Amino acid sequence: MTAPRPAAELFSLQGRTALVTGASAGLGARFAAVLARAGATVFAAARRVDRLKELADGGERIHPVACDVSLSADRTRLARTARAATGRIDILVNNAATSGETRAEDESPGAFADVLGVNLTAPFHLARLVAEAPAGDHAPSRSVINVSSILGLVTAAPLGGASYAASKAGLIGLTRELAGQWGPEGTRVNALAPGWFRTEMTADLFGDERSSRWVERNTLLRRGGGEHELDGALLFLASDASSYCTGQVLTVDGGWTAR
Repeated sequence: MTAPRPAAELFSLQGRTALVTGASAGLGARFAAVLARAGATVFAAARRVDRLKELADGGERIHPVACDVSLSADRTRLARTARAATGRIDILVNNAATSGETRAEDESPGAFADVLGVNLTAPFHLARLVAEAPAGDHAPSRSVINVSSILGLVTAAPLGGASYAASKAGLIGLTRELAGQWGPEGTRVNALAPGWFRTEMTADLFGDERSSRWVERNTLLRRGGGEHELDGALLFLASDASSYCTGQVLTVDGGWTAR
């Protein structure tokens, strides 16, 4: 029996290159900081470059890249920028997302398609760009982490929305399919499904006392998630700690979906 690896080594990302989309605020900014703290060189992508520069000021491992993930050219440029700088892409965190109308009858087919473009098509394209990198450009095991949501697993009506829920459920299906296709090459593809965390997207939810109580009442731990409570799940999926894990959905929701 081989000796267990030290925990610090098992979760280390030293020498690896990561892309994080939607990194200008909320969970994306946290993800970029966590990966950099674990040793990765992180290319943090978003439209709000000023926010990215503030994030990059926290450490030399974070490099801001202006990127609108709804644009194919921007997605391609992001991947090329990282490869040109480091010669490799080891980790992709598909975090960028947008939300549509809450009521299905208020959402046009065009608006529905726009949400899917950001939340589903863009992650697919970025994953392809990473997977298509030459064999010498990456570590033996690359990790693609698609940030889905509990709304891709269960309904939270009257919250949520048709396009958002469809895109997040689609991201889970995409995760499993890409894991099946790319597993033989050593590329792992998993999904992270957060519950209710305080972000810009959920500001109204937690800012309203009635809604906040609704979250607490329906969560087994009786509270929303703290910003640090996705750190371990992210590091697990990004690092060698999950080297035999692919095609999975890691739900971090305080027990919301276990009801």
